[in-house]
Amino acid sequence: MRPRTSGAALIALTLLLTSGTAAYAAPGHPTDGPSRAAERLARQTLPADDGWAAEGPGTTGGAAAGPDQVHLVRSRADLVRALGGDNATNRTNATPKVIVVDGVVDGFEADDGSLRSCADLADPEYSLPAYLAAYDPAVWGMVPPTGALEAARVRSVANQTKQTQINVGPNTTIVGLRGATLTGLTLMLDGASNSIVRNLTFDDARDCFPAWSPTDGATGNWNSQYDQVSVRRSEHVWVDHNTFTDGDNPDSGQPVHFGRPYQVHDGSLDITHTASLVTASYNRFVGRDKLMLIGSSNTVGPDVGRLKVTVHHNLFDRVLQRLPRVRFGQVDVYNNWYRLAGDGFEYAVGVGVQSAAYVENNYFTLGVGIASGDLLYDWGGTAVTTRGNWVRADGALPRPVDLVAAYNATHDPDLAADAGWTPTLRAQPASPAPLVPLVVGGLAGAGRLPL
Repeated sequence: MRPRTSGAALIALTLLLTSGTAAYAAPGHPTDGPSRAAERLARQTLPADDGWAAEGPGTTGGAAAGPDQVHLVRSRADLVRALGGDNATNRTNATPKVIVVDGVVDGFEADDGSLRSCADLADPEYSLPAYLAAYDPAVWGMVPPTGALEAARVRSVANQTKQTQINVGPNTTIVGLRGATLTGLTLMLDGASNSIVRNLTFDDARDCFPAWSPTDGATGNWNSQYDQVSVRRSEHVWVDHNTFTDGDNPDSGQPVHFGRPYQVHDGSLDITHTASLVTASYNRFVGRDKLMLIGSSNTVGPDVGRLKVTVHHNLFDRVLQRLPRVRFGQVDVYNNWYRLAGDGFEYAVGVGVQSAAYVENNYFTLGVGIASGDLLYDWGGTAVTTRGNWVRADGALPRPVDLVAAYNATHDPDLAADAGWTPTLRAQPASPAPLVPLVVGGLAGAGRLPL
């Protein structure tokens, strides 16, 4: 007769089989590698035809990693070691590697486990009160800061970059277990072709030393340096099922200096400096200002013919701008859900210099004060293709919308309605826009993969 299994034993067995950590760990003795289930998921490659990152050989990340290159990390020091051992040179480490993140990894963590503060990273000659006193426009004027205090700020930025910018090399997969969070850091994929980033929450990549830029806009702006994920000079990158947030440190809570918000955050996922062949899918962007900048400069040059990006099945939730902002690239934006609030919203898709965005079957939920004509913004572009998009304005029924016509009705000069190309790299045909909230609401973001 088969022995009966107790309810408690069944629960324990279920937790064991579904856990993302190793099969067994005695109390006080952490495991040294991920479970087989976690490793199998971490070795997954981008599906065929799934956006621009699937072009040619596709994107495989660290799928070819040997057993000695499969890592479970729980700290900044662990992450740096898994990426090659030296943060300054890890960007050139092309060895295939699989990295599974367990718990919270803090970019401000020192090697001894203590947390460093902004004060710890500041140059001895820098202080914010002194900086504000020296470069107050009423005293300094509306010209860029120069001199000893600005030089001290730049040295402070260099200190922070060494600490919080984590450099990733080619042929790398980084996947989070349930609840895995990268906080206070920038994941820098500079020259990191064939890389995959999945199932992670990116939280509060704050800049301790924002720069005052008096010539940015009519009244100047504070600008921060650090994105949450930055893709530069890389091809074949897949960023999937992540959540991007400022956590409990939103820009809306920052002080005002020189009449402008003291902004300590930059982009969520910026794709710049000749990067190309990127797919961003099933991510959730929550409560942030600047999200996705594609192309960093209006200068005609190396970016021409690059910056080919697919943005599909993402949730843009109460966010303000760059959803995305596009320069030069052929960018396919389809089946995304834009859940937009009125307070501070600027625009959704930015049509920049020589851009060719194809915006199809997206669903826009509009808060009070947002009109269909506000969803595009002309940053020096001339044309954008928009097809099959729907809007649901505050208090109104959902309806189809011609985004270009809505924009042209209230703005000059007009945008043309044909960006000159049609996407072919899609794993499945675009779903009708009214279905998008059902799919994206349930599937986008970290914690939705079977880990």
